[in-house]
Amino acid sequence: MSETTIAVIEKPAASAPALPAPRRGTAGRAARLLGTGVRRVVAIAAFLALWQLAPTAGWVDPAFLSPLSEVLHTWWGLAVDGDLWINIWASLHRSLSGFAIAISVAVPLGLLVAWYRAVAGVLSPLLAVFLNTAAVALLPVFTLILGIGDTSKIAIIAYACFWPVLYNTISGARDVDPLLIKSARSLGLPHLKLFAKVIVPAALPTIFTGIRLAGAASMLVLITTEYVGAKAGLGYMIISAQFNFQIPEMYAGILTVSIIGVAFNYLLLFIESKVLRWRA
Repeated sequence: MSETTIAVIEKPAASAPALPAPRRGTAGRAARLLGTGVRRVVAIAAFLALWQLAPTAGWVDPAFLSPLSEVLHTWWGLAVDGDLWINIWASLHRSLSGFAIAISVAVPLGLLVAWYRAVAGVLSPLLAVFLNTAAVALLPVFTLILGIGDTSKIAIIAYACFWPVLYNTISGARDVDPLLIKSARSLGLPHLKLFAKVIVPAALPTIFTGIRLAGAASMLVLITTEYVGAKAGLGYMIISAQFNFQIPEMYAGILTVSIIGVAFNYLLLFIESKVLRWRA
């Protein structure tokens, strides 16, 4: 056998170019998200189907639980007439106003209580007393002092939203990694910049948890406040429909409250994801 033939035999065949490895992490995450979404859709669809079936099949008296189809038909009629939007606007005005007031007061106060022992020593006993006083229990007090108009309703919503934001702010600010603070101080950061550059960003995830809890509280307390002395709003719409035995209208109002509450929570989650892009 010639040397050329031997060289050809001994030379390894050229290997095919390596293909990039599939991104299993991304694909797996997408599959998990898809599976979670499918399960949620199935759960909601099953609940709605049961709602429709229970009164139509005679499991529940339709006089007390209207079929979903009838509730949706009533909801559409209220939307076309414009009554629904008037009530939604009145409720959102009260809820968002109280919610914004609570955040603007609770976050700065929470930072002060977390980082200044003198402030914490003075305010902690008072805060503990009001924390354990339910907002609904103070509704008559707010009504007597501020009247039955929007002012008392916004005030009681702000009161209910204040506490979850305050205590999550205190918790987040106190749990900042001490090494971060020491590193910032070693670089000579002044006190205000230390708050702005280190403490507040590190506490933001916990603060946003409190804000989402406050968003849920704002809707819950809103409906209760509108049961008394209101002339518009979703709570007024629900209680008025109950008194007049307009059961489909009542369920249409309840369904609207649920939709707004879920949408508001997802909006806060979206804002949180944009503000906290640096989080893994």
